[in-house]
Amino acid sequence: MAKAAKTKKRSVPMIVFSRARDIPFNRIRLSDSNVRETDVEAGLDELTQDIDRREDLIQGLNVRAILDADGNETGGFETPAGGRRYRSIARLVAAGRFPADGLVPCIVKKADAKTSAVDDSLAENVHRLALHPLDQFRAFKRMVDGGMSIEEVAAAYFTTPRYVEQRLRLAIVSPKLLEIYAGEGMTLAMLEAFTVNPDHARQEQVWEATQQSYNRQPWHIRQMLTQTTVPAYDKRARFVGIDAYVAAGGPVLRDLFETDDGGWLEDVPLLDRLVADKLTATADAVAAEGWKWISVDISLPYGHDHGLRGLTGTGAEMTDEERATREALREEYERIEAEYGEVDGDLPEEIDQRLGEIETALDELENRPVVYDSADIARAGVFISIDRDGDLIVDRGYVRPEDEAPELVEGDGADADGETSSDKADGEPDVRRTVITIGGQPAEPEEDDEGDVVKPLPERLVIELTAHRTLALRNAVAGNPHVAMTALLHRLVLDTFGERSFPGCVEASVRKVYLSVQEADLKDSPSAKAVTEREQAWKDDIPFGDDEALWTWLDTLDDASRLALLAHCVSYGINALFERPNPYSGSGVSQHGLDQRLREADRLARATGLDMVDVGWRPTVANYLGRVTKARILEAVREGAGEQAAQLIDHLKKGDMAKEGERLLADSGWLPEPLRLIGDDAAADQPAEEDAALPEFLAGDDADGPAASDDETAHAVAAE
Repeated sequence: MAKAAKTKKRSVPMIVFSRARDIPFNRIRLSDSNVRETDVEAGLDELTQDIDRREDLIQGLNVRAILDADGNETGGFETPAGGRRYRSIARLVAAGRFPADGLVPCIVKKADAKTSAVDDSLAENVHRLALHPLDQFRAFKRMVDGGMSIEEVAAAYFTTPRYVEQRLRLAIVSPKLLEIYAGEGMTLAMLEAFTVNPDHARQEQVWEATQQSYNRQPWHIRQMLTQTTVPAYDKRARFVGIDAYVAAGGPVLRDLFETDDGGWLEDVPLLDRLVADKLTATADAVAAEGWKWISVDISLPYGHDHGLRGLTGTGAEMTDEERATREALREEYERIEAEYGEVDGDLPEEIDQRLGEIETALDELENRPVVYDSADIARAGVFISIDRDGDLIVDRGYVRPEDEAPELVEGDGADADGETSSDKADGEPDVRRTVITIGGQPAEPEEDDEGDVVKPLPERLVIELTAHRTLALRNAVAGNPHVAMTALLHRLVLDTFGERSFPGCVEASVRKVYLSVQEADLKDSPSAKAVTEREQAWKDDIPFGDDEALWTWLDTLDDASRLALLAHCVSYGINALFERPNPYSGSGVSQHGLDQRLREADRLARATGLDMVDVGWRPTVANYLGRVTKARILEAVREGAGEQAAQLIDHLKKGDMAKEGERLLADSGWLPEPLRLIGDDAAADQPAEEDAALPEFLAGDDADGPAASDDETAHAVAAE
């Protein structure tokens, strides 16, 4: 067999690079072949300063030997690629920073080069890839970590310190997100938004959330990253002051890329504590004036002074010194106005500032503090709060109906405050301690909270719970025209036949009942939303503004629509709120009226099938468990989740116990007494209204009926 012929291997010519040499600068000149002809001076200042700072070149010049007419080298060189560096070196020579014959590192193009000088110049300016922004971020960080200051980095790269700070912030975003950005999975604007919160886990969590959302805008990312914080423009932050918050150790999130209005305060519990401390200090100072009560709340609800009588005080008299100061200020103001009254255009800045100072001083002098009679102060109170701009509000002089002095009968021995002499023990000082409440709760912690005694529910908590029930009842009645019609007829029959003159749960005049005391999230409850949506739907249809048109519209409604509208209107007259009875019956509700109201509310709940669990109420730390004693928490867990569950948490501190209680009771269907039906096991035939028993949580010590057994605790509403 013949041997196969061997294949001859082709030789591949090898590349030989041009040699590098150091050439005296005065032997080099610019080449006419350099393609950069537009804006050749642009950026030369920065490049020259950079070479001067480094005292070196990062990249040498690309040069070719200059030939004579016979093709021989002349000893001179031209640079078609490196013209900007050449011009910068020339500037340094002119400035005396580099010798004219100083050696410059150069790549000397081969004499037999296949490419032209124009080709080389174009290639150097075209075949370059801009640095990825992420590499710049990381480079800045490595430089700062290596010992350079932010100002030095900014000066070296001819930018601002803020720009460097922004890039440093970008460099410390979660590595996972940086890789996504490097792979073009997100825009630079989105990456900038992630710098708001330095928590990498939270950044990644928000990124995952954006993948499931249609909204991936930077503002939405910022919103999610700061949703558990408080913006610096929040009235609480303004009231305390950012400096005070930071001094207390509170962290502030800042956005270096957008206007953030001062940032976001991250430690909300600390902020709330600082607010409470500052408000409490104010309340203590005001209490020294002798007021009977002080109600402190960050946000006073609309109508907080409803049913209260406002005192009329007198303005404090000015001292002789204050009067003299006022007259001097007025004279100075009039003199300045006369001097500059004819001046065209704006006033000089210092004059305008002085006029403003005078106006402020006059306002302070003329807006005198109000002085009240000491007897009025002893029965009245003060509201302390914060306005929307974070300024303190101290609103003095309100008398509650139960604190009004009773009418005196001649010879009854009552003093000016309505207190008989027999009510005071001999030698007892006539001193009252101001009752301060914060957010409806006593300013001081409950005593013996660690004990096993089940204390009465706080009055404000009962009112808030019954506000939830009232809204739920309104929604239930509005959805049940038959019950609404029955309730309305029941009310009208009693009124028409003179059986009752006081209002019960249903007020036929349909006066909207304002929920003056309510927890913050009541407006977000399912019942509130359903009532609001139904209200808006009817408003969109009803022809308001023309009484005849309204009559015609109502007259032409079909029966189903008429009943639905009737039910909606009747529902707004429902009042199932607990409120403190007024013993004088001058205003508010009497004890008998309150008893009747709550019994009728229970009857309506049964008729509509209302269950507060079904409408979404669950016991939480905020709405119940954090507001009652440990004994109450354990009682709730024992009833809702069993004795074993209660034993598991009975050793915890109150805050932890409340949190665990919320978890254990989440799906238990447990309700506090104010939200339960009276006698859940009662027969369908209800007893007569006047004979029906009050629920235990409202029964006083002198309530009729047998005393509570040892294993059954009576729950009286706590007196303030």
